[in-house]
Amino acid sequence: MSQSAYISLVQGSAVAEIDLNGVKEQLGHYKEQMTLTGRQLGWDYAEAAFPYSIESKPEAQDQWFYLKGINPLYRYIVVGTGTREEDGSIVPYIHLVLPNDSTHGDKAKANELCKWIGKQLQAEVKMFNGRTIYFNPRK
Repeated sequence: MSQSAYISLVQGSAVAEIDLNGVKEQLGHYKEQMTLTGRQLGWDYAEAAFPYSIESKPEAQDQWFYLKGINPLYRYIVVGTGTREEDGSIVPYIHLVLPNDSTHGDKAKANELCKWIGKQLQAEVKMFNGRTIYFNPRK
C-alpha cells in the first residue's frame, strides 16, 4: 500500500499558496544548498543528497510530477499539490506519495525533503508515520 505525507500551508506559513512550479523551485533550492555543502566538504554531495531527476507525464495534466531515482537505491516519489477545507478555510498542501515499489531509500529521502521544505515554508508537516511536525509559529 502506498504511503502519503502532507506539507500544509497553515496560518503563519511563509507563503499562502503553492503550485507545482513552487515545489520544483523548493527542490531546486534544496539541490543548490546541497551543492554548496558538497563544495565545503570537497565532494559531490548534491548527487548523494538528491539522487533524482524531475519527470512529468502527459496524463499528469499539471497536477503532479515524480522524482525518478538515478541509481538502483532509489525508484520513485510522486509529488502533487492541492487544497482542502479545514475549519471553514482553504488549506493548500504539498502531497508526497511513496508508491508500493518504493525503496527504504525513497522513504528516508522523502522524509528528509518533507522536513526541509516544511522548515523553509514554516509549514505543518504530517509525516508518513502519521506524526505531525509544526514548523509554523504557533500561539
